Amino acid sequence: MTSTVLAEWAADLGLPDLSHDVRHATARHLMDGVGNAIAAARLGYGRPAWTVATALGGPSEARPLTGTQALSAPAAAFATGVMVHALDFDDTHAGALVHATAVTLPAAIAVGQEKQSSGSDVLLAGTIGLETACRLGAVSPHGFHSGGVHATGAVGPLVAALVAGRLSRLPSATLIHALGIAGSSGAGLLEFLDTDADTKALHPGSASLNGVLAARLAAAGATGPSSVLEGRRGLYAALTSRPADFTALTEGLGTRWEATRIGIKPYPSCQLMHVALDAVSAAVAGHDVAASDIADVEVAVHSDSLPIVCGPNAGVAAPRSTYDGKFDLPWSVAALMHDGVVDVATYTEESIARADVLATARRVRAVELVTDGPAAAAPGRAVVALTDGRVLTGTVDGSRGSAALPLSDDDLTDKFLANCGHQPRAKELSARLLDLAGESDLTAVLDLAAALASSS
Repeated sequence: MTSTVLAEWAADLGLPDLSHDVRHATARHLMDGVGNAIAAARLGYGRPAWTVATALGGPSEARPLTGTQALSAPAAAFATGVMVHALDFDDTHAGALVHATAVTLPAAIAVGQEKQSSGSDVLLAGTIGLETACRLGAVSPHGFHSGGVHATGAVGPLVAALVAGRLSRLPSATLIHALGIAGSSGAGLLEFLDTDADTKALHPGSASLNGVLAARLAAAGATGPSSVLEGRRGLYAALTSRPADFTALTEGLGTRWEATRIGIKPYPSCQLMHVALDAVSAAVAGHDVAASDIADVEVAVHSDSLPIVCGPNAGVAAPRSTYDGKFDLPWSVAALMHDGVVDVATYTEESIARADVLATARRVRAVELVTDGPAAAAPGRAVVALTDGRVLTGTVDGSRGSAALPLSDDDLTDKFLANCGHQPRAKELSARLLDLAGESDLTAVLDLAAALASSS
């Protein structure tokens, strides 16, 4: 069974088995996740989840990331998971279409505190989580999404269970049960796409909580099916609508690292629109183009992306909520043309209500892009027709920040510092996170994150 292979790998992996590149990649993604959570806290996102987590309370095992009050580890993981994903600014693996850090970091931070783990232990568990998330998603590329299920919510409990189980030093036999238990929690409906709801932001929190609970249940003697993945009623048979290839999970496990191929977002919006934003930017680069100059914008969009970022409301009416705007490609393109940037300020209540941006969005058209490969790794093309008769064309091979066009360490640090409001100690926290293996425990990192999140 593939869950047995995965559990044995996770139980046996040691820090010396990780190359410098793998360790550095993990540290980069954990740093990005921390920065996204700090930004969410500073901007007031995720409050309902935080309220509920605080009310759950429990024994003082772990502080949620950006918090000061210790809760039970499952409650802390829940709050952290929501905060990491609240801005939709967190990383995405293109082939898996999974937000890997959002279901890895919460369990690593929470259980790492509970078990008084060192930074190197958390880094190792983080690597296991990132790699597992990527591979579980890649078993059926876009298979969850095409059936209306959020892949991150579907595979997230298994990822968190493996992270929590490794930090708890559970043997592989127990990890198999933890995976089997966690699989029954896999969920996350994409119905929010047709409404003004932001339930997607809750999925990593629920997944993290359920994963930590699954590891605890297995340790306490509960059992789960070892056939949780490939069984005829398993995760993929139940929740995906495309074929599953389990070699994507096991082939090269421990030697070929998908954790080094996770994209880091430069825009706080759905990954599937990033390449369109980059193509439009390429089209107008070097030209003095105002939004009022635009007669028509045509963007080529992968067929799998169309129903997610070009829904019935997109480009027709104003976004129904700030979260809805993050999945409205025409409106986001229009905002880019008006503001010159797409950042966290793009998706505020005041911003999405702008009539002039909506007028421009109604001149943005999406056409289907026929191409091989996953949607999040597709090339981009945009044709911008201006009122003076000029036609500008922009093409890009992929989106900035993806595995093909990764952000440099400097670019990532700039994003982190901006998420922290450019506060003086943000640089210190970024350095500690990039050298996480050198931390004796998580205390200094958590103290800094809480301080930065509470400052304006």
